[in-house]
Amino acid sequence: MLLWAVLVGLSFPAVGVMSELPPFSLTALRFAIACSGLWWLARRSPAFLPSCRQLPLYALMGLCLAGFFGAMFWAAHHATALSMSTLFVTVPLLAFLLGLGFGVEQLAWRLPAILALGATGALGLAFAESLVKGGRLQFGIGEAVFFLGCLSTALYPVLSKWGLATGRLPESAAVRTFWSLGLGAVLIGLLGIALEPVERLATMSGRDLLLLVYLGLFSSALTFWLLQRATSVLTPGAVTAYSYLVPFVSMLLLFVREPERIGWVWLPGSLLVIVAILLLLRNGRATA
Repeated sequence: MLLWAVLVGLSFPAVGVMSELPPFSLTALRFAIACSGLWWLARRSPAFLPSCRQLPLYALMGLCLAGFFGAMFWAAHHATALSMSTLFVTVPLLAFLLGLGFGVEQLAWRLPAILALGATGALGLAFAESLVKGGRLQFGIGEAVFFLGCLSTALYPVLSKWGLATGRLPESAAVRTFWSLGLGAVLIGLLGIALEPVERLATMSGRDLLLLVYLGLFSSALTFWLLQRATSVLTPGAVTAYSYLVPFVSMLLLFVREPERIGWVWLPGSLLVIVAILLLLRNGRATA
């Protein structure tokens, strides 16, 4: 999950340098490329072909992925970056609460306390960025839609853990990743066809194509595969808590590109995030 946080943090600069293309259709292509990269690994599993019992669960997991990315792209035009980054820190707590409902989390004080500490640190980093860039926190229709997206992405590891615990999903992380991404690609692709000028994809440059392949293979295939592997040994709340490291990675990248931005304002949030992750690692070893 530490590697997952680094890969996700590195994906944001890659997305930022791409040309302005239809986001839903672009995400569907990204997921399709991810599936092509996972094909050789997933097909080796004897449980590769899903049963009729598994297909609805895979479809629901794919809907979670499509729901999050769809909400994120729509909200990006109706909400501030600060508001979205602030709302995203609710994902681990939402995953924990949903996990309690599905019976894959235990009601104890330690993990919620770590989640609260990491959320506080991530909020500190978000507000530090707002001071540097002059953003402001608000809540409107864009933030409401993005919160639904956060709820959707929090449900994804919960469904995966529940499917594993009840024997509805196979042990192979590659198979689970392949089918959830594949059905997610279909769902968000249909949304793109209905809402977007898909023909604009023909204007994609060679650099855009290379970046799309990178995002598909590393930022989608590898990251979701790592997420699924972690889900088999960690609870949904613990898995999603590593998302607190993503703004920390983005902060480090900002310092590399613009070292003049370094200041004490980043320190409190950074320290809280680091302490939360260390406690999370210690808690994971204690419960292993």
